[in-house]
Amino acid sequence: MLEVLVGTGPVSFEDVVAVARHDARVTVAAEALDAVAATRRHIEKLAAADRPVYGVSTGFGALATQHIPAEKRAQLQVSLIRSHAAGSGAEVEREVVRAMMLLRLSTLASGRTGVRPVVVETYAALLNAGITPVVHEYGSLGCSGDLAPLAHCALAAMGEGEVRDAAGVRRPGAEVLAEAGIEPLVLAEKEGLALINGTDGMLGQLVLACHDLGVLLATTDVIAALSVEGLMGTDRVFAEDLHAMRPHPGQGLSAATMRAVLDGSPIVARHRDDPDCPIVQDAYSLRCAPQVTGAARDTLVHAMLVAQRELASVIDNPVVTPDGRVESNGNFHGAPVAYVLDFLAIAVADVASMSERRTDRFLDAKRNHGLPPFLADDPGVDSGHMILQYMQAGVVTELKRLAVPASADSIPSSAMQEDHVSLGWHAARKLRRSLDGLARVLAGEALTAARALDLRGLGSAPATAAVVSRIREVVQGPGTDRFLSPEIEAAFALVSSGALVDAAATVTGPLPPRP
Repeated sequence: MLEVLVGTGPVSFEDVVAVARHDARVTVAAEALDAVAATRRHIEKLAAADRPVYGVSTGFGALATQHIPAEKRAQLQVSLIRSHAAGSGAEVEREVVRAMMLLRLSTLASGRTGVRPVVVETYAALLNAGITPVVHEYGSLGCSGDLAPLAHCALAAMGEGEVRDAAGVRRPGAEVLAEAGIEPLVLAEKEGLALINGTDGMLGQLVLACHDLGVLLATTDVIAALSVEGLMGTDRVFAEDLHAMRPHPGQGLSAATMRAVLDGSPIVARHRDDPDCPIVQDAYSLRCAPQVTGAARDTLVHAMLVAQRELASVIDNPVVTPDGRVESNGNFHGAPVAYVLDFLAIAVADVASMSERRTDRFLDAKRNHGLPPFLADDPGVDSGHMILQYMQAGVVTELKRLAVPASADSIPSSAMQEDHVSLGWHAARKLRRSLDGLARVLAGEALTAARALDLRGLGSAPATAAVVSRIREVVQGPGTDRFLSPEIEAAFALVSSGALVDAAATVTGPLPPRP
């Protein structure tokens, strides 16, 4: 069984994916529990003093000036969680909630938030029992943390609200915790605030998105190579020395992938070596594929750097410093994460747009160099892939809307105390939808390029032949019109999993690394 050790330092990308998607078991390091206990003593000392301390003996947000007497502080923490668990809308995916809980656990284990060890242990127990709090689509503005989503998680740890049990059944949290032998948390000073003041929701989604986009961009290069071959294109424009003249790392990696996949193609050899070949230059969607996908690769590298920094961050307000000070701060503002979430959505939309353009070239008899209109078996009687391209066009249109940045917006809240917010959670939610759309557009291109190569019958590079063969395991070859939707879904599964990259790599050997 996979296992992730959570200590005082950051968890990794691989740790987040393992816990979120593969139910890896979480163990909290003994040194982390010791650090948590040591820091808690500072909070207990401040709680016993007369001086008001934010989050310990005061209200929150615009109510921070309200001093809370000692006998009401436990109720203060409970009221905070109940009132902030105000999400609405569709239920958020299980993997997102698990990623969010792991990241909050990681921050708690840093020893800088002032919670008791039992809080850390309870979050680990919930993850290990497969208990997933029900979290809703709306509620976070991405400032002062992902408040409502994290509050729903904290509510579950208190034995309240609703959860999904290990079997995925939605049930009252109290019942499920009792069955798992987990004692509900009774929150003490500072702990409610520590459970909700983080960027964990948007960060968890960023980490998962970076993982998925790495797979999709590698797949984009492989499918673009299929399209170059299917459209009688050349590989000369992907030469290493040409791309060295513009030394963007991602561009070089994409060009190298396409060269490797096209190596040995009789079609591109004809374009390269036949002086009578009528094609002088390929269209931009073929010739400039490495420039676009490569730019997306470099954007992804930047986003991963931001995510790594955020994974190494302690996000809470206030925090307990190593020398025992309890200090308010603004580190919960989600701008760094929100910006790169939006940046990735822009790159995704452009990569998908180029993919759709390659598909469209295959279907136009005036531009596809001898293939039947729409790749139809009997044009007129059959429509071939005509409406598959409509599907792509609809998705690309949606992706362009999703590329409009959420982080350029802000809306004041909490009686103007929180007068500028990041909307990073919203950027994360739309990026997840964008990645789904990109995979569907790429699936359409893969099906079309494979069909074109089969119809052309001029042979293929060994690597492209391996990719087409993998597609043919789940989708039939050319023929009369048939129900296309299941074929698109089957290709979507291949694209999303990275199976087409793996198929090409059986011939080429390891392809240039994913970001």
